[in-house]
Formats: sequence, C-alpha cells, structure tokens
Amino acid sequence: MIVLPLALAQFVASYAATTMTVAVSAVAADLGTTVLGVQTAITVFTLTMASLMVPGSKLSDVLGRKRCFLAGLAVYGTGALLASLARGPGMLILGYSLLEGIGSALMIPPIYILVTVTSRDLTARARALGVVSGAGALGAAAGPLLGGLVTAWLGWRASFLLQVLLVGLIVLLALRVAEPPAPPRGKGFDVGGAILSAAGLFFVVFGVLQSGEYGWLVSRADFAVGGVVLIPAGSISPVWLFAVLGAALLAVFFAHLRARERAGREPLVPPGLFRDRITGLGLATQHVQWLVLQGAFFVVAVFLQEVRGFNAIETGLLLTPATVGILAASAAAGRMARRHSQRRLIRGGFVLAVAGLVLVLLLVRVDSSLVPGLFLLGAGVGIMLTASANLVQSRFPDSAQGDISGVSRSVSNLGSSVGTALAGSVLAGTPHLGDRSFALALTTLVVAAAAGLVAALLLPAPE
Repeated sequence: MIVLPLALAQFVASYAATTMTVAVSAVAADLGTTVLGVQTAITVFTLTMASLMVPGSKLSDVLGRKRCFLAGLAVYGTGALLASLARGPGMLILGYSLLEGIGSALMIPPIYILVTVTSRDLTARARALGVVSGAGALGAAAGPLLGGLVTAWLGWRASFLLQVLLVGLIVLLALRVAEPPAPPRGKGFDVGGAILSAAGLFFVVFGVLQSGEYGWLVSRADFAVGGVVLIPAGSISPVWLFAVLGAALLAVFFAHLRARERAGREPLVPPGLFRDRITGLGLATQHVQWLVLQGAFFVVAVFLQEVRGFNAIETGLLLTPATVGILAASAAAGRMARRHSQRRLIRGGFVLAVAGLVLVLLLVRVDSSLVPGLFLLGAGVGIMLTASANLVQSRFPDSAQGDISGVSRSVSNLGSSVGTALAGSVLAGTPHLGDRSFALALTTLVVAAAAGLVAALLLPAPE
C-alpha cells in the first residue's frame, strides 16, 4: 500500500517537468507574455527543484519522512492551484516555478527513503523502486502526450488542476501509511551548508541551461545583463562563467562540511559519503541514465515535430515504445534482482541503451521507423533506473537515507538538465535542422551512454 502514493507522487513531479513544453505557446498567448517568458518559468522550476533537493532531503530527518512528504505535497498542490489561476507571468512563476519546485524538493527524497526503509530485502526493494522509477519515467515520457491532449481539449489550466486533484488523492492515501520508526534526529539543521549547496547547484544548472542559447565553447550571441554586454559574441561561452561560479561555491560547501564535522557538529551531508567508490560510480551511472533519457526524448521530439511535421499528440504517441520499454523493465525489476547482481543489471542496461541509441541513429531518416531503437533504449534505461537506485540507497543504513537520497535525486535531476541542454545546444549549433543535425545530437548521446557504461564496468564486485 505504501508504494502507491509514493509512485503517484513521483509520477506527478516528473509529469510537471515535461508537460509544460507542449503548452508554451498557449500559455504565452493567454497570459499576454512571450514564449521566452514561459520558457523562463520552466527553467526556474528546474533550477528551484535541483538546487533545493539536498536541503529538502535533510529536512526529512528533521521533520520526519512522512511529515516532510506531506508538507511537500501541500506546497506542490498550492503551487499547482495558483498556477491554474494565473493571470500573468508573475503568478505562474510563483505557483509553478517556485512553489511546485520547492514542493518537489521536499517530497521526492522521502519517496526513495520510505521505499528503502520499508523494504524487507534487496529483492523487495528492487520491486518497489521499480514501480517508483517506472512511474517517474512514465510521467516524464507521458508529460508531452498528456499535456498535449489536456491542452488541446480543456486548456493549459486544466493540466494544473489535474495535478491538484492527483495531489489531493495522494495525500488521502499517504495519511494511511504507517511510517517505520525514524532514527534519532540530529541536533540542528546545517543552514550554512544548505545555502552553499543550493547556490552551487543553482549556478551549475543555470550555466548548463544557458548552453542552448550561447553554446558550450564560443558564445553565439552577446551575453548582457541590464543592457550591458559582459561577454561579446565570439568570446568564451557564459556557460563557463556560471559553471566556475557554481563549482567554486560547491568547493566552499565541501570545505564547510569538513570543518563542521571536525567541530563535532552535524553537517548537511557527511563528507565520507563521497569517498565511497561504489556510491560514486553508482551516482555517475544515475546521472548518465537521466542525461541519455531526457536528451534522447528531446532530440526525437524535435526531430518528429520539425522534420516530420508531427504535432504534440502525435509526437507523444511515437515516444510510446520507449515508455513501454521502461515500464516493462521496471515491472520485472524484482525478478531481475533475484537472478542478477545490481552491477550486472546496470551494465546490461547500458548495453541495451547504447544499442537502442545506435539503432535510432541508423534509422534517423524521414522514412524510417524509430520504434525498435526507442523500445531498446527504454528497456535499457528502465533496467538501470531501478538497479542504480537500489545499489546506491542500499549502501547506507536507515539513519543515513536522508543524506544519500538528496544527493541521489540531485545527481539525477542534474542529469536531466544536462541531457536536454546538451542535445539542444548541439541542435542549435547546426545551421539547418535535418537528418545530419539530429544524427550529430544522437551521436553525442551515444558517447555519453558509452561513458556511463565505462563507469558501470568500473563498479567493483559485491562485497
């Protein structure tokens, strides 16, 4: 019973992250703003969610896992309701970008913590994580299709009202969940660490998202603030300005963690967490999985709409094979965990994902079917999503689940942002959209998936 509300919550959060992409024009016209204004709201949502995921996870230890989950749902539902009533871009940003982003950061880490601490063994945990991961992937994949259908039939506001109704249902289900006893809570909350981690992740993600407009290496346009050109076109991309600033803040964050630990005070995240080899490699595979999945969805969606002339609904339907592959693999997670190690499943998943991407790459012609490649890609990612989450979460006792869950979700969200930005920057860097530009973007994702496979091969044997 506990898995149902958790899976539904993960579905809603993933759905919100992708459904707005097909309603941009409708929202802009209704609110009297520009497409760029709505895209800014989507960007702020991503930034808010990613930058607050680690502090949000730590709050689950302070407030309690179930209470933090319910608080996140309340904030998220309030945001969705405000967004549905928006009469201008300001209210949309407040409801969708800020409150839904904060709500997601509060409710997503407890999802994985509760699954981990309520599962009896590795197989049961794999089965439960398979359901939750499948629901998240389904929400991300079905967002454009469902969003397109709802926007076309009922209007974009109905999409937010649908989220409100789902959140209400999840709250009713979650109130009946019996939370297992939580470990002793820490003496305080590391406010300084929370600010540093949020600011560092904010600038890293913000920098990555700028790559679509300015490019990764050389700036394709003037970068200006308040009308003052800070970086002229042809100079180094502003992506690196924000990336270096974010990296510097994260370096200060890690130094802060070590200093706080030496002083005998509880840090936001234990520094030792990052020294575990299996955890580090497992987090790397999680990052690449979401990078490849979201990057591939973006490339294929743009290809279908810009080259083949499909609308949002048709595009969502054509992405269905990947969704089916993810769900099929997630449904079999428990059986696969009984028969194979998590390390072997991650490796096998990457092999399938690479094969799927290569097949899509070979068939990226106007008259070809993408179904076989998309199905293999979805199946490979579906296998990895559960296995990597299980591998990382199972490395730590119940008392440390709040720490690893936030880091794990931040790494995954960063992968989603990087995947879309990377694919978008490759497409934007080509003079004309066509088979060649999409082949180049897909080749980039193949290289990324191959790097993930290398990380999986470096995973040591089970202890």
